[in-house]
Amino acid sequence: MVITQVMTQPEQEPRVQDLEKTIRILRKKLQRSEKERNQIESDIETKEFLLKNVIEKLEASQENLKKQSQELKQALQEMQQMQLQLIQVEKMSALGQLVAGIAHEINNPLGFVYGNLDHAQEYTQCFLDLLMIYQKHCPLPNPEILAAMESMEFDFIKDDVNHVFQSMTAGAERIQAIVQSLRTFSRLDESEFKQIDLHESIESTLMVLQTRFRAQNWRSEIRIHKDYGHLPPFTCYAGQLNQVFMSILNNAIDAIEQKLSEEDYLGSQGLIFIESELQSNQTIEILIQDNGVGIAPELINRVFDPFFTTKAVGKGTGLGMAIAHQIITEKHGGTITCTSTLDQGTTFTIILPLLADTAVQ
Repeated sequence: MVITQVMTQPEQEPRVQDLEKTIRILRKKLQRSEKERNQIESDIETKEFLLKNVIEKLEASQENLKKQSQELKQALQEMQQMQLQLIQVEKMSALGQLVAGIAHEINNPLGFVYGNLDHAQEYTQCFLDLLMIYQKHCPLPNPEILAAMESMEFDFIKDDVNHVFQSMTAGAERIQAIVQSLRTFSRLDESEFKQIDLHESIESTLMVLQTRFRAQNWRSEIRIHKDYGHLPPFTCYAGQLNQVFMSILNNAIDAIEQKLSEEDYLGSQGLIFIESELQSNQTIEILIQDNGVGIAPELINRVFDPFFTTKAVGKGTGLGMAIAHQIITEKHGGTITCTSTLDQGTTFTIILPLLADTAVQ
């Protein structure tokens, strides 16, 4: 038999009061927790908003910095291009004036010499003819005259005088050709953008550099091998193209001399090959190759960078090939590339569109 004990009303009241108290405490804690949760959520939302603003500002700042960096880079490139153009104009102007001045100064006295050679030869021949007449009518001249004729070797002079005038005429004509090459190279007496013979321009540049090709006391002559194709007249900035040829050929000579100065290559022969050809796509290709010291593979991509040079300090400004690249690409709408192998040589390939009058002017 189970007996259930039932609590009386007075006994239940303290327990109910304790439960109510506990519920009130829990309710307050719950309210406090809810308030704290709301505060935390509010703080999180505020921080998220602030963080979002910071991120947006950072992104905007980064984009602005990127834009400024690009603008600065572009401004630097434009400044370098402008600097190159100023140097190029000044350099070509000074060089052209110098060459044209030298050609003019040589041409003036040469005109007097060359213009009087025929007269001098004619007058000399007249005197010789007169002496022959004297010999005919006076076969036995005075002993003093005979002694003088033997002393001066009159018979030899009579036979050699024509050879002397022929040599003088050939020399004067050679100087005339040099003067013409100098005038062609300077191009100061021609309009800036016109049709020219590219081979004539190359030849004039080779003439200006002739002294650098000659043998030195420590090396033999640098030989030039030419393989010219048939090229039509080409419209271009003639003086500027001459500057391109000058820069490439000067670098080729420097590379050859650097190689020949090394002990392993003493006695070797310096060679420069120049080829030209009209391509089927109506472009002109010009190759200038040397057997010089060459360029390291890691440096080949920097050949056309402004102020970059592989030469020793004081022997190169790093402007020649940068200016050449600008002249070919921007002024004539062409391309110029460089390939090289260490200790074997370097090749520059120039591609020029035949219709160069459509290039940027």
